[in-house]
Amino acid sequence: MTKLIRNLMVVVLSLFAVTMMGCSKDDVVIPQNQLPQNAQTFITTYFHDCTVAQVIKDGREYEVYFTNGFEIDFDKKGEWESVDCKNVAVPTGIAPETIVNYVNQTFAQCFIVEISRDRHGYDVELNNGLDLDFDKNGNFIRIDD
Repeated sequence: MTKLIRNLMVVVLSLFAVTMMGCSKDDVVIPQNQLPQNAQTFITTYFHDCTVAQVIKDGREYEVYFTNGFEIDFDKKGEWESVDCKNVAVPTGIAPETIVNYVNQTFAQCFIVEISRDRHGYDVELNNGLDLDFDKNGNFIRIDD
């Protein structure tokens, strides 16, 4: 019985530690309608069939979690930074056309499941696990390790 209690305590403390590492004091759960208008429009446009489970304001950024497991990160202005659709294709219109064309021509049996962008360019993950880097104009740079 003592070993069972000790193991249970280890599990509980581990879960608590993981939870605390994932949360910062700046994380605040907010209603979806408190997202910047750009973010609300993006969700309505591309994810109208999905249900938002939770919205977290993390300092000056927003993290949106859907009940189907999808995730979107927005910057403080409501511009998307990353879209993760797990094993489902990212909705048409999110990835720049040059990137979509490159993927369709080079990896015909694959599709984009995750895309992120920053000031340097785009990082794209395909359903086969490949990670591709593109510049800010959507030109292919390399396959990322």
